[in-house]
Amino acid sequence: MEFRVLRYFLTVAREGSITGAANFLHVTQPTLSRQLKDLEQELGKKLFIRSSHSIILTDEGMLLRKRAEEIVGMVDKLEAEFSSMGETIGGDVYIGGGETDAMRQIARVVKDLHLSYPNIRYHLYSGNEDDVTDRLDKGLLDFGILIQPADLSKYNCINISAKDIWGVIMRKDSPLASKDTIQAVDLLNVPLICSRQAMKQTFSKNEFADWFGEDFDKINIVTTYNLAYNAAIMVDEGIGYAVVLDKIVNTSSDSSLCFRPLEPRLESGLNIVWKKHQVFSAAADMFLKEIQMKFSNSLSDV
Repeated sequence: MEFRVLRYFLTVAREGSITGAANFLHVTQPTLSRQLKDLEQELGKKLFIRSSHSIILTDEGMLLRKRAEEIVGMVDKLEAEFSSMGETIGGDVYIGGGETDAMRQIARVVKDLHLSYPNIRYHLYSGNEDDVTDRLDKGLLDFGILIQPADLSKYNCINISAKDIWGVIMRKDSPLASKDTIQAVDLLNVPLICSRQAMKQTFSKNEFADWFGEDFDKINIVTTYNLAYNAAIMVDEGIGYAVVLDKIVNTSSDSSLCFRPLEPRLESGLNIVWKKHQVFSAAADMFLKEIQMKFSNSLSDV
């Protein structure tokens, strides 16, 4: 399987037609069609359903698209790392993480590093723990920022000196908005929108489940989310109350939403992680040295 053909395939999948992809790639339509047919024969699977004006990916085509994007992303990352080698440190650093105000601390590291190494570029990927660790394990990210609880057993990690505070966002006209804090009993009879990571029962210790105690199995979860922006829209439309981290959702005076912290107070720590025995590019290695220096008092290997 040729790497060039994978790029062709991704272009066709993106453009939705052979004609559009051929024009974008500056190749003839018959040439592109032949390459795709050869790819289908090589894999022994039909990748497209063709019509007169468009193409639709089959299930096998959808799988190949996902894998091809990962392969192309890794090759592009490798080429960028080699092209950046030289006397001047530059290149790309790939960082994934959940939505957290602690990203400000990472931003400050980036800002300080930029003064000395302006040729380093940073690429951010947002997702929950599963999203981030999947890309980290595949080599598509250099670093991941994980909100606890999280499985750190496969990684080296640095504890970030920040805590995220859990609470509930709700409409300002909702009954619970009159409370200063939210207790577990307040959430037993209302529809909840919860983070999928917080709901996971695979961790040896789940602080969120511990906070609810024996009532955890009684809560009414109507929606789960991995990024809080969409959860906030669901709350605004009256779907329910969302359990989220503070400072992620807009709850300013011009917003229809408000935030109330949990009582007893529930906080989550954060870790920046990377694969054990990872070989970094010069840019990623410089970033690692900077965060080790900034958070040196909390460095740990797991």
